[in-house]
This record gives sequence, C-alpha cells and structure tokens, in this order.
Amino acid sequence: MPLTAFHPTIASWFAEVLGQPSAPQLQGWPAIARGEHTLIAAPTGSGKTLAAFLVAIDQLLKQRELKQETQVLYVSPLKALSNDVQKNLQAPLAALRARDATLPEVTVQVRTGDTPASERAAMLRTPPHILVTTPESLYLLLTTARGRKQLQTVRTLIVDEIHALARDKRGSHFALTSERLDRLVQQHGGSLQRIGLSATQKPIEDTAALLVGQGRECTIVDAGHRRELDLGLELPGAPLQTVCSTETWSEIFARMAQLVDEHRTTIVFANTRKMTERIAARLAERLGKDRVTSHHGSLSKERRLDAERRLKQGELKALVATASLELGIDIGEVDLVLQVGPTHAIATFLQRVGRAGHALARTPKGRIFPLTRDELVACAGIVYAVRRGDLDRTLQPQAPLDILAQQAIAAACDEEFDEDELYAFVKRAHPFRDLSRERFDAALALHAGSRLSLLHRDPVHKK
Repeated sequence: MPLTAFHPTIASWFAEVLGQPSAPQLQGWPAIARGEHTLIAAPTGSGKTLAAFLVAIDQLLKQRELKQETQVLYVSPLKALSNDVQKNLQAPLAALRARDATLPEVTVQVRTGDTPASERAAMLRTPPHILVTTPESLYLLLTTARGRKQLQTVRTLIVDEIHALARDKRGSHFALTSERLDRLVQQHGGSLQRIGLSATQKPIEDTAALLVGQGRECTIVDAGHRRELDLGLELPGAPLQTVCSTETWSEIFARMAQLVDEHRTTIVFANTRKMTERIAARLAERLGKDRVTSHHGSLSKERRLDAERRLKQGELKALVATASLELGIDIGEVDLVLQVGPTHAIATFLQRVGRAGHALARTPKGRIFPLTRDELVACAGIVYAVRRGDLDRTLQPQAPLDILAQQAIAAACDEEFDEDELYAFVKRAHPFRDLSRERFDAALALHAGSRLSLLHRDPVHKK
C-alpha cells in the first residue's frame, strides 16, 4: 500500500515530515487496510505504532460524516505509554488540520488509573474517536453499562507491546477482555479488527494467537528483531564475589557516573524500585541532584511526567528507571543505556537497550553491570545470545482458573449466559483453548455455591 493510497493530506504530511515509509509500514498497511487481523513484529523505533494508527486515522478522515463515537481503541501495557501516545497522536492530527482546515477534528483521550473521575465521566458523555487505555482500565470499562455503550462502536483494537502481556496472567486476562469486547461489538452489528505490535517475541505464531483468539486468521508481518548494537560488559577492578560488597558498589557507581558524564543523556535500568532509588541517590551525589532522578510505577503521575519531560528537554543527564521506561515512551534522544544486573529475559534486555538510538538510522548503545559472580554468568549469557540473534521462548500461562472466575463474574454482571455458550466463548481465548469442561464447571461451582456467592447458576436451565 503506497502513500498515495492515503488521504492526500496524510500522504503529503508523511512525505514531508517523515520521508519514506519503513519496511513494517509498507508491509503492514495493505493487510490493515484490507481489514485483516494483523501482528507486526519489528525492531524498536521502526514506526510500528504509526503503521497501525495511520490507516485508522485515514479511515476516520475519509468518512463523510464523522460521528462523535469511539471507533479506535489503543491498548498499551503501561500508563506512561498511554499518555505518551496521546501526545504523539495529537501532534500529527493538529498538523493535518493545519494543512487542511476542512478535515474533521479527530479527538484523542486517555483513560487509565491516573485519569481523574471528572475526565472519565466527560469521556462517557462525549466519547473520543480514539481512546487510549490500559488492559485493566478496558476491563473495568467493559463491566459498566455506560462503558459498554461507549465501546460498542469500536471497530479497531490496537494492542501495543503485546509481548509484555503474553508472558504472564495479564495476557490471559486481556485475551478474555478482548473476547468480551468482540462479543459486544458483534451484538451491535459491528466487527472488530485486531492489530498487535511488538519488537520481541518467540514464537511469533503464539503471540498472534493470543491477539486474535481461536478460529480467526491473523496476518503476520515479521520484519525481524535484530539490529546492530554496541554492547559491553562493565566489570570492577576487583573480582566479583557472591554478594556485592561496599567497595565494589563504590567502583560501580564511579564507573556509572563516568559513563553518564561522557554522554548527553543516559537511562539506567534497575530490576527493582528500591534499587532504582538507591542508584539515583548515589549518582545524584556525584553528578548533581538536579541532573539525576528516578522513574518507576510507585511515583505519582506528575513526577513520572516531569521526569520524562526533563529528560526529553535535556535537563537531566541520567534517568534511573525500572520497566516503566522499558517500552516505547517518547523521551527524546538517548545516547546510552546502562543495565544493572541481568534482565529476566533476552527480549527485555533488547527492549531496554533499544531506548538508546530509538530510530532505525542509529545504533543503540548499552552497557551491563553484573553485581556478583552468578550475575556475571547470566549477563555474559545475555550478551552472547543477543549477538547470536537468539530470543527466549515466551511461555504463556495455560487456562488460569482465577482469571476465568474473575472474567466470568464480570461478564455475568451485564448479561445472562447459557453455560455451554459461556464455555465456548471462554475457549475462543487462546490461553483457554484446552480448558476442559470439568475444570470450567468446577471454577463456576466454586463461585456459585452459597447465598453469598458472586455467581448464580440455574441447574435446571443450565444458566
């Protein structure tokens, strides 16, 4: 699908501002435009998000009468990423309107746990055309009458960084949420197109199945995950021990400060929030309190956004973070990524290093600091695997019954289900494809066994 197939204003804006489309965009646009469920796998910074959004925006702008209803739903694993996408969507939309004032105004709004109640209520009264949210907020929205009314008009579901959901029960939960959304849309005469985006995933077919569920075809656009990387291990002068001593920490902090000072902007990743705060405090002592700060999920929305803004504007030399900055948040130009200790997966390390040089024309630069002898073995293994182009296999949880019970109760809040119909509905979600009827019945019985139970079962009519 060439640029000329888009609305003329979109085509001219893209060509002048962004230049030539990337490979994931050229390969993904035709399938998305045909209405196919599509999974795009490509390296960080390759334009995957715009590959999905540009077709959706094009379809909105080409409508003769753009109704004030939610048609595009974007789901991201992180609240911070939701806010970032809102900013990066609103800027192109404003630029398009500036070029052609006759274009309809496409509205974008974010709904997460950080969104004030007044704003959430306003969205229900006047729905945006594009709603940006998280898996958990979508689940809650689907469980309310007013939320379901807003979502019944959705036609496109975009799931970013889907690999971050696939590795644990969060993915199982979202798979059932997607099925509930699909059912709602169909009940009101529509159909839901699902688009998934990810930089790192193996096997890619399992990720596609998580996205679309059982019985649906998915077009896979695999642009690969390998990029040229500048990687290295950082070791202290003294041999590493079974625990990291005070002297070793002092050497590590000194080397970190030196590397940060040699680069314009640096992100330091740690594996725990406690470690993040400790490293930020020690680096601030060496580099200045106004040049280093932390970023993690326990901080308020205001502090997170302020840290992102300061890094993007060049006010910070270093930002020390957990996974809260791991995904595709726009934080401007980053020259170096430091990883303290091994990551739990090769894909996670790739994702974090990819924050430096967040564009295909640049080479991401990363250094990893093992703290103990055991960590040295793990870190060396990660670097070796990355250089070989290996990825770890993502193992999805299979039919978690606690997730099943939670979603069954939520679904039953709004409508009555025939038990056979509910069983078939649940099995369409990929993590529950092999769920036996016995385990399904046992899970329902557990939550419908007394007067205080959350589910009511009719043993005669099986409802």
